[in-house]
Amino acid sequence: MDKIEVKNLVKIFGNNPNRALERLKKGEGKEQILKETGLTVGVNHASFTVKEGEFFVIMGLSGSGKSTLIRLINRLIESTAGEIKIDGENITKMSSNQLINIRRKKLGMVFQNFALLPHRTIMSNVEFGLEIQGISKEQREKKARKAIEDVGLKGYEDKYPEQLSGGMQQRVGLARALANDTDILLMDEAFSALDPLIRKEMQDELISLQDRLKKTIIFITHDLDEALKLGDRIAIMKNGNIVQIGTAEEILENPANEYVSNFVEDVDRSKVLVASNVMKKPDIITTWKDGPRVAIRKMEENGISSIFVVDKEKKIKGILTIDDTIKAVNENKWIEDVLQHDFYKTSPDTPLNELLGMAAETKYPIAVVEDDKLLGIIVRVSILSGLVLGKDQGGENK
Repeated sequence: MDKIEVKNLVKIFGNNPNRALERLKKGEGKEQILKETGLTVGVNHASFTVKEGEFFVIMGLSGSGKSTLIRLINRLIESTAGEIKIDGENITKMSSNQLINIRRKKLGMVFQNFALLPHRTIMSNVEFGLEIQGISKEQREKKARKAIEDVGLKGYEDKYPEQLSGGMQQRVGLARALANDTDILLMDEAFSALDPLIRKEMQDELISLQDRLKKTIIFITHDLDEALKLGDRIAIMKNGNIVQIGTAEEILENPANEYVSNFVEDVDRSKVLVASNVMKKPDIITTWKDGPRVAIRKMEENGISSIFVVDKEKKIKGILTIDDTIKAVNENKWIEDVLQHDFYKTSPDTPLNELLGMAAETKYPIAVVEDDKLLGIIVRVSILSGLVLGKDQGGENK
């Protein structure tokens, strides 16, 4: 379901913007319009949708129009033309009172500069938006405490902003947006002012929060690595235009033009590709119907020296090696008697760079597991080929 729908959105700064609007329709560009009219094209016929619960990232260099676009979405800036629909309602046509109601109930904003009130405690800052809405003290404190705990600041409720680091202050800004319990979070360069280590911590924290809360997020950044890490989908902007929308993998594999290609050419694929991109279907046996002789036969047929064992529900029980399985046959033992449990497991969304160490250390394939169920396996050649080619090349488990 589309939570947000933006259609042919235009923003032109300056007097009598219709002059530039007509020129845009004729295909004239931003620089030509500025030179001949003095008008600045901020956003040029932007169209996209964001699904409910999606993490949608808009990125581009300074002057690309990304921050203008996010301010158009909550009407901090008024558009020149186009539509913005939230849950099917066109907010560009709403009255001031209707817009205030939409902002309170559906749109939360997290800014780059934290925008905290220095004379208020952390608790008071987080509940500020609820206070403005006239929410009772008991209710707003309850919501604020939960939001503070969600962002990892429990115990800091009575501190003041100046007593917190930059990263912690940004957590307060995020908690304030969460406390309002809006459906949508708009985040404008929210982590840009933070140093690299704290920035990474905040990115990880936001991913964790999104896994739990399932908000619809529009996140603005100029950092491609950040966009690729956070976004379910990414829109890349240049000169007010959206030049490509896609997943991280789609943009890396099929850049729309030279501009995008230049953007992504130096990307570290190990931070973008994840386990599910390179895993292969596992050769397995099941404890409820297969014995050691079946295991040996399957290993011989597939040219492999180990095989994973699962139960009826495909939940992983362990791994068998060829040596241990032959021993089981010779000593008349069951599979369960010789199962090994000393192997690496990972989730399907683990970045490949986090698997490199595992691949170097282990003599067995890495099991890709979700809810204890075996989804696939990864062998060393799969990781290396994934990094080189950017797609699943499979591999033999030898």
